[in-house]
Amino acid sequence: MRPHRAYSPGLTGVLSLRESRHLLEVLRARVGDRFTVFDAEREALAEVVDLGPPVRYRILEERRPEREVGVEVVLYMALLKGDKLAEVVRMATELGATRIQPLVTRHSVPKEMGEGKLKRLQAIAVEAAKQSGRLKVPEVLPPIPLKAVPEVPQGLVAHVGASRLVRGVLDLEKPLALAVGPEGGFAEEEVELLQERGFTPVTLGRRILRAETAALALLALCTAGEGR
Repeated sequence: MRPHRAYSPGLTGVLSLRESRHLLEVLRARVGDRFTVFDAEREALAEVVDLGPPVRYRILEERRPEREVGVEVVLYMALLKGDKLAEVVRMATELGATRIQPLVTRHSVPKEMGEGKLKRLQAIAVEAAKQSGRLKVPEVLPPIPLKAVPEVPQGLVAHVGASRLVRGVLDLEKPLALAVGPEGGFAEEEVELLQERGFTPVTLGRRILRAETAALALLALCTAGEGR
């Protein structure tokens, strides 16, 4: 069986039916095959002991790799059209976000999210964590209005009219909140509200970026760009 990581909260020795199906139907796992299991705190080398389903495994060797950013990174992301938010969730997970909070803003389309889509986004976060070698799977929360964003110890908001650079204001030792608007960006009064809550407007360069590209750029500057 080729190398594989399976999400198994609590490392209980039993995979979920979803993970079991992948091992059995896609990877054609057999008793004795080895793979990696992980949850929010640790990962381990495991061996299949029963095909079930559900697949049962035993832990051979536990590991605690350091692949997290080291501080909480919350992404406040405006709702986007079509399937663009799914791509943001995938990229944000790969880049170290610990929580993803969709926002309803003046220019966001649509204005709501069904329970089915929320579950799908959470599943995408799980798959992205598996692929990127992370232990923690970011929580994807139900949308809130922008006015419900709390005060933050450190926040950055991507804004076309800003002049400050990320590297000039980023404190790597503080929890971090990032805000990215929808197509068309945040309205000026929304940027002002975010500033009142502790966010600093920052520029992402001279070019106009798509909302999903802006989220990727801002996260990369704060995590991957700092070797986190």
